[in-house]
This record gives sequence, C-alpha cells and structure tokens, in this order.
Amino acid sequence: PSVTVSGQFGSSPKITIPDQTAGSNLTVKTLIQGTGPVLNKTDAFVGNYAVYIWSGKTHKLAQSTFQTKTPQLFSGTLLPGLETALQGKKMGSRVLAVIPPKDGYGKTGNSSAGVSASDTLVFVIDMLKEFPNNAAATGSKVSSGGGALPSVAAKTGSAPTITIPSSAHKPPNTLVTKTLIKGSGPVVAKGQTVVTQYVGSIWRTGKVFDSSWSRGEPFGFTIGATPSQVITGWDKGLVGQTVGSRVMLVVPPSDGYGKTGSSQAGIKGTDTLVFVVDILGAVNPTSS
Repeated sequence: PSVTVSGQFGSSPKITIPDQTAGSNLTVKTLIQGTGPVLNKTDAFVGNYAVYIWSGKTHKLAQSTFQTKTPQLFSGTLLPGLETALQGKKMGSRVLAVIPPKDGYGKTGNSSAGVSASDTLVFVIDMLKEFPNNAAATGSKVSSGGGALPSVAAKTGSAPTITIPSSAHKPPNTLVTKTLIKGSGPVVAKGQTVVTQYVGSIWRTGKVFDSSWSRGEPFGFTIGATPSQVITGWDKGLVGQTVGSRVMLVVPPSDGYGKTGSSQAGIKGTDTLVFVVDILGAVNPTSS
C-alpha cells in the first residue's frame, strides 16, 4: 500500500499513510495538474503544505499551513527531495512527495522539527504563485528620496543602494514610509503572506546589514501576525502599500530592534534603520 491523498486544490488534504514502514525511495506524484507557469530552479514560490513525520509504522502531522491559513514562501535551498519533487511543476498543481532520510535531513535528522535520522517525511504541497529570485518592483517611479531622508538609486535587476544624508540631518523620531516606485497591484492587507526583496542599512554608519538580494532569495512573511514575524516598522509601514511598489522605511528603534538593538548585525539600541522594500506579491490567507 502507498500514501493516498484526497481533497480539492486549496482545501486541507486528507492524507492516508499505511501502518507499515516507509520504503527507501523518493516518491513523487502530481495529484492535481496545474496550468500556471512552470517552477524553474531559480524561482521561489508561495504554497500551502501539510507535512507528516513517518516513523516506523506510525506517523504524525508536524505542520499544516492549510490549518493555520498562512501560505508560506518556499525560497532558497530546499530539502533535496522537495527540490526534485517541485522543479518543473506548474503553478496550480498539488504535489505529493514521500521523502526518505537520504533525500531529506540525512543522517543528522532535524531535532528542532522533531525529525530523527530514520524518519520519512510526507509532504502535500499546493503551488500557488512563483517569483523569480531577481524579481523587483514593477511600478512607475515617483521618488528617489533625498533631502532630509536617505536617497535611493537602483539599476534594474540589482539591489538598490541607499545613501544617508549629511550629518546636518538627524534621523526622524517616528516611522517614515516613502513610496519610491508605485505598483499597480492590489493593496497589502493584514494577514496576507507578503513576498519581498529588501536591503537594510544603519543610518549611523550607512552600512548594509541585511539584504535578500545578496542571498538571491526573496523573503516572505505573514504581515500583522501574532506573534509578529517582522519588526513593527514593517508591519506598520507596508500595510496599505500596493503590490509592485518599492517603499523606503525609515525605522526608529521603537519600531525596530528596540533598546537592545541587534549586536550580531551591528545595530545599537539607539540606531535608526533604513529599509528599501520591493513588494513582489501578497497572497491571501487560505480560506479552508
């Protein structure tokens, strides 16, 4: 007997795993064939998934975004078995992947996820929307910043560069949201899975401390989540912006890392941060 799955695309799948030991080979099945764009090796995508940990003759549900209603961005390096299962599949597809340890977490397992070295993983994934890893804002330019605010320059397809104004200009005390490129997409709303590219620098030093561009992988998060998945400045500043926009956020400590800062990033408790965020997409919560 093998793993069976029933249910419609977009709704929580019913997954039946036999009461026996898993086989040792990677098994991939397209359960529902989508008609959207094909997932290429350099793409990220937003999807919903359920994953079971199959140990010996027993199994348990580890995670389901169908249940939490929060689609996730699959970006960067995936488990080898997932990579194999998803490459070349079309958006709108539901894919089953039964992943043995050698195509999963290997001989170490993943203790934080409760996966031992001998566990097989069973994924069912609904593929919703793909994003190239060099995707950027697509709207029309309305500003480059400047004056008392940082100025932003950008070449197509590469990370924007942020120039902090002269020391005559003190950073603002409150969050500033400045639209640089205005996208023509829908308005970002609380609870959506937002997909972004961004670069972040420290006002005091002008130094870039974080960039999705340099990692070559977009960053996704649920906006306005409880507990929050990003700093307050992002939750506040990106709601109400439109998809396709590039937005500069000037974030005081109270909306950033607070009085503790972030020592590994070189951020002091008094540091104002400057982010330039491209809003690539916003996917609504799952309804099922």
